Amino acid sequence: MNIDDRLKIIKTSWELHSQVEASYMDNPAKLGDDGWLEKQRTLLADMALHLLQTSINPGEIKLDKLRNNIHAILTISDQFLPNAGLKKATEKLYEDQE
Repeated sequence: MNIDDRLKIIKTSWELHSQVEASYMDNPAKLGDDGWLEKQRTLLADMALHLLQTSINPGEIKLDKLRNNIHAILTISDQFLPNAGLKKATEKLYEDQE
């Protein structure tokens, strides 16, 4: 993918991010509320857009951002797949950082 294509996708992703983030902020649900998982789905979409931006940004991939993106996605997804141990898997993301 050339740099111009990457930059176009990133620009579009920021437009999508604005819409997704506004939807998240407009959702008043708190942990334990009926609408909590719906709010978390929106947050997951937000984090997926950040992962997209991190992965296609021109230049070398920033591993700290990649780790943080994946950590957020696994942490949020753990609520939807509680038997998969996704939150536990996040511990390994930072092992080489110690």
